[in-house]
Amino acid sequence: MNPLLGDRRATLILIGPALLIYSVVMLVPIIVSFGYTLTSGNAITGFTFSGLENYQRLLTDTRVRDALLLTVRYAVLMTILQVGFGYLLSLLYVFVLRKWSSAVRTLVFFPVVLPTVAVALLFQQMFAIAPQNGLVNTALEAVGLSSVDWFGDGGTAFLVIIIMDVWRSMGFYGVLLYAGLLDIPEEVFESARIDGASGFGLVRRIVLPLSLPVLVSSLIFSVNGTLKVFDSILALTNGGPGTSTSPLTIYMFDTSFRFGQYGYGSTVAFLLTVVSLLVTVFIFRANRRDLTKD
Repeated sequence: MNPLLGDRRATLILIGPALLIYSVVMLVPIIVSFGYTLTSGNAITGFTFSGLENYQRLLTDTRVRDALLLTVRYAVLMTILQVGFGYLLSLLYVFVLRKWSSAVRTLVFFPVVLPTVAVALLFQQMFAIAPQNGLVNTALEAVGLSSVDWFGDGGTAFLVIIIMDVWRSMGFYGVLLYAGLLDIPEEVFESARIDGASGFGLVRRIVLPLSLPVLVSSLIFSVNGTLKVFDSILALTNGGPGTSTSPLTIYMFDTSFRFGQYGYGSTVAFLLTVVSLLVTVFIFRANRRDLTKD
C-alpha cells in the first residue's frame, strides 16, 4: 500500500478523476451560490452587488424563522422515528425473524422505491375528506368519531407528512442497520448469553455499543436528508395550508424561482448548509465517548 501511495503519478490517476468530478459537481456550485448571496436580481434583470443586505434581511424575515423552526421540528421527529423504527426492524430481522427476514425486508423496503409523487397521491386519498372520505376518515367514523380535515390545518397536515415519510423511509434504515448488525460476530452473542445477558440487557450492553458506528452514520444520513426535505412535502401539501408546512427548502425555491430573487434564495440555502454542518459536527463530537467502556 505504501509504495502505491508514495507514487504521486499513480495517486493522481486514481484520485484525480473523482476529485475533479466532485469539485465540478459539488464545490463549484457551492462557491457560486455563496457569491450570489452578496447580490440582488436574477438572470433576466441582471445581478448587482448588494453587500450584506441579504443577510440583514435574513435576520428579520419572519418567514425564515417559521420555516427554520418547521424544518428543525421535522428533522428531529423524522430522525428519531425513522432511525428508531429502522433499528427495531433490524433487531427483529436478526433476533426474531431469522427465517422470514428476507421476505419481510423486501416488503418493508418496497415503499422506498416508490415514486414520491405516487406515495403523496396515495396518502392524499387515504386522508381525504372531500369529495368523499378516505380510508382513515372512514375508519374514524366506523368507531364513532368525526371525520377530520387533515389537510385543512397545519398541525394535522404536518402529522400526515410525518406518517408518510416514516412509512417510506424506515425500511431503508432497517436494511442499513441490519447490515451493521451482521458485522457483529456470533461468538460475541454466544459469550454474552453464557455470561447471563439476554433481552434488553444483551441489546444495551452488546448490540448497541458494537453497532454504534453504523447507528451514528444513520443519524447523520437521516439528519442531513430530513433538513433538506423538499419533494415529499411539495407533492403532499405544497407547503400548505398557507405556509404552515413550508420548510426552508420550499421557501428557498419560491424565493429563487417564483419571485426571481436569486441572491436572497441563495442566502436561505446558505443558512440551511450552515445548520446541516453544525448538526453533523455536533453528532460527531457527541459520538466520541466509547460506550464499550461502560
